[in-house]
Amino acid sequence: MKQQYFAPEFNKGQFTCPHCGVLANQTWRNIIENYTTNEFKQTHISECSNDQCSRECLWMNKIMVIPDMEGIPYPNDDLSDDIKGDYMEARSILSRSPRGASALLRLGLQKLCKQLGEHGKDINTDIANLVKKGLRASIQKALDIVRVTGNESVHPGVLDMKDNREVALKLFELVNLIADVMISEPKRVDELYETVIPEDKKKAIAGRDGVKEVTAKI
Repeated sequence: MKQQYFAPEFNKGQFTCPHCGVLANQTWRNIIENYTTNEFKQTHISECSNDQCSRECLWMNKIMVIPDMEGIPYPNDDLSDDIKGDYMEARSILSRSPRGASALLRLGLQKLCKQLGEHGKDINTDIANLVKKGLRASIQKALDIVRVTGNESVHPGVLDMKDNREVALKLFELVNLIADVMISEPKRVDELYETVIPEDKKKAIAGRDGVKEVTAKI
């Protein structure tokens, strides 16, 4: 079962660790209180209780600054490993290069179209083909948002000078949304059908829907 994501929050006793991705208890400690001219800074450390991790996050004035991944969920479990790699790399460089993160996420979208059965060469063509296959209008809009938030002449994986952190955050959300609706949701329905419906009922449903039972020839 996919683990629910709980965003890191200051002084929270438990959240999804941005390092290991595990929902774990957090140990907090105050490092230093820094007084400067007209400014007061509080520095805290949260440490993950997962034995396989035990890594720390740095917080300044109640904001997590290291790693700078606050509020960014992990990639959908059903994405291909290649897309997950692009997603995680984008996640790791967001604070330093929003444009780089956005380019990686658009490249991930192109690969996602390919995972969904398209050529993965031209996003416009892939979207059109997915619509013909019954792609929901809302997901079509999501795909178009990803495509046109930047310069349409810029190919996926290429830097777009107009991209910023806000655009990148929307791209993270949309890649996961598309994967959830197009891959994870049908997968969950199929798993429920296979585990809940008895075999005799499945045959009756198949007969009702006009599906012919295929008998293997030995």
